[in-house]
Amino acid sequence: MQQENEYRIMPLLPLRGVLVFPYTVIHLDVGRKKSVNAIEEAMLADKEIFLVTQKDAQNEDPYEDDIYHIGTIAEIRQILKMPGGTMRILVEGLCRAQIKEFIAMEPYMKVKVEQFKENNLEKDAEIEALMRTLVSQFEQYVRMSKKIPPETVISVVAIEEPGRLADVIASHLTLKIDEKQRILEALDVNKRLEYLCEILAKEMEVLELERKINIRVRKQMEKTQKEYYLREQMKAIQKELGEKDEKSMEIEEWKEKIEKANLPKHAREKAYKELERLEKMPPMVAEAVVVRNYLDWLLSLPWSVETRDRLDIKVAEEILEREHYGLKKPKERIIEYLAIRKLAKKMKGPILCLVGPPGVGKTSLGRSVAHALNRNFVRISLGGIRDEAEIRGHRRTYVGSMPGRILQGMKQAGSKNPVFLLDEIDKMTMDFRGDPASALLEVLDPEQNNSFSDHYLEIPFDLSKVMFITTANSVHNIPRPLLDRMEIIELGGYTEEDKLHIAMDYLIPKQIKEHGLKETNISFSEGAIRKIIREYTREAGVRNLERQIAAICRKVARKVVEDRNYYARITANSVVNMLGPEKYRYGTAEKENQVGVATGLAWTETGGDILAVEVALLKGKGNLTLTGKLGDVMKESAQAALTYVRSRAEELGISDEVRDSYDVHLHVPEGAIPKDGPSAGITIATALASAMSGKPVRSDVAMTGEITLRGRVLPIGGVKEKVLAAHRAGINTVILPAENKKDLEEIPANVKKKMRFVLVEHMDEVLKETLVKDQA
Repeated sequence: MQQENEYRIMPLLPLRGVLVFPYTVIHLDVGRKKSVNAIEEAMLADKEIFLVTQKDAQNEDPYEDDIYHIGTIAEIRQILKMPGGTMRILVEGLCRAQIKEFIAMEPYMKVKVEQFKENNLEKDAEIEALMRTLVSQFEQYVRMSKKIPPETVISVVAIEEPGRLADVIASHLTLKIDEKQRILEALDVNKRLEYLCEILAKEMEVLELERKINIRVRKQMEKTQKEYYLREQMKAIQKELGEKDEKSMEIEEWKEKIEKANLPKHAREKAYKELERLEKMPPMVAEAVVVRNYLDWLLSLPWSVETRDRLDIKVAEEILEREHYGLKKPKERIIEYLAIRKLAKKMKGPILCLVGPPGVGKTSLGRSVAHALNRNFVRISLGGIRDEAEIRGHRRTYVGSMPGRILQGMKQAGSKNPVFLLDEIDKMTMDFRGDPASALLEVLDPEQNNSFSDHYLEIPFDLSKVMFITTANSVHNIPRPLLDRMEIIELGGYTEEDKLHIAMDYLIPKQIKEHGLKETNISFSEGAIRKIIREYTREAGVRNLERQIAAICRKVARKVVEDRNYYARITANSVVNMLGPEKYRYGTAEKENQVGVATGLAWTETGGDILAVEVALLKGKGNLTLTGKLGDVMKESAQAALTYVRSRAEELGISDEVRDSYDVHLHVPEGAIPKDGPSAGITIATALASAMSGKPVRSDVAMTGEITLRGRVLPIGGVKEKVLAAHRAGINTVILPAENKKDLEEIPANVKKKMRFVLVEHMDEVLKETLVKDQA
């Protein structure tokens, strides 16, 4: 028997991923040169070698700090040399030992170790209890794990030494190296037994969870297998009875739908091809859902459904007149289309573009056109669209793909010849996802839209019979290639008389109905409507007018709730009580003739407006200062106007001192609003000529026109809107370029009667008309 604290010098064998306990016999494969040398040295001596586990199994050449310092002294029982210079050895663990000193590292590791002798403890009650607990837990562990032979339990039960029992059990457990090392380093037997009991308790908890999971998985598998078996049986029974399974029934239903859909040849071939793919797919595969959605879209489109046009021109004309006041040109165009449809059966649908300020009835006119033609109506808004896929659809490879808005609208319409309204076509934008305006080219080109291609559908769809109507506030914001494919119909603003008729005939009855009132509760006088138009709204359309009428109806509705018999007669005087103080001053033109102030006419997206141009002279060096947030074009017009006025100083009665020694400050009021365009040229020139000559400008004259350095007056746009703005402001004389004479035909007759138009070709004619000769 060895003595305690015995020191020995021995060869060391570092182990990778393996730990050897005392009293255990194990095979080890050795291949490293140092390890082979250590075994050969041990065989030359007493066949004993010191076995220690590496901390990192991947380390090929470990040093002092790379190995644990407590290991097992083992006896080499057998050596078997393997091909390639490796060895397989059979070792038996003898006892624990601890490294005290490293003697050598080459040609093998030699160490001085302290050998620990296992104390033969007397079995007290605590150790006996720990041993019994450990054996009981080990038996239960063997039963649950089923990885250790049952014979092992018999050999373990027969061990009476506590330390040996712990080591033998630990050698049979599947533990991590650091946990096994902790057991090996537990020199106190009591602690070793306790630690093993704790480890076995945890392992059994894990095994119990594994068992429950396995049972659950097995039950699920059994259920799945049972369902599969029953389905196969059901298929066999259905086959014997001549019945069809669920998938076959679905395929038959799709075939019936395809036959009933009356598809064109290319669409029918595509549908059958997709159905063939669906038939070959397993029912629950994700691709099957994509094919079903595609077939659903393909069959829901109106390939051959067509409504019959109402070709009675008189009836259509009555409907348009009843639903819309004014709008002569658009109505004429619709009636012309009906007349041609009556004469020529095969005709491509026109592409109309209704351009005008907000609130003039562009969108509602599209609905009326559909009613007049007896066609289905569909509307989509293009405002803010920036993705090409919104028009052309997404490829089917994308998750959640679907057709574009055009085909969605056709499905909604339910016929292949609806009136299709594309609202706000000038509000589209573009970004990295493509240009939707370019995608619309194929839709709105009569030569191409008979075979419109959607990315989702992948087959052409005929849009040639669709009557497309687009709306826009401004022609300038519509891309030129798109504009080229459309027929422009301009809707100017309404006159006061137009607004009065629209309010009395359309807006008031509509708002009375929407607010739950009756004609016995409220009525409007003509004076009240005129007051609202003049002093509570300033617009080309009638949208704000309708809002003000709605505000009055709300106040009356509240009174009617309190008193059922309440009746309100809305007059010009009661409007102020209902709507508060006036928001706008009627007739915003200057009341008196003033020096250096001229009234111009401007076009905006909300209609026409009047524009005051003010000029002041200051002692200086002849510099020009411009304020009022003017654009580059307007600044250049001001420069040209000043050059013209200075060049004509002698004829205009301007002194040399004023011409050369005074700075000119030109300001356009409402400075927060951006202003641009060349049409203010003659207005600026008039204001400059007035300020520099000291002659007042007539306050009852408004003007518009572009000026050149030589004083020529060039034509401008938006004549109708500008003239209506002058009419609203109470101005009765308008100066226009002579080349704009043709545009006077668009101005309503009742406005034309009340106004005087002066057509000019040169700035001299303008000044002759505007400057007051005798100063008052």
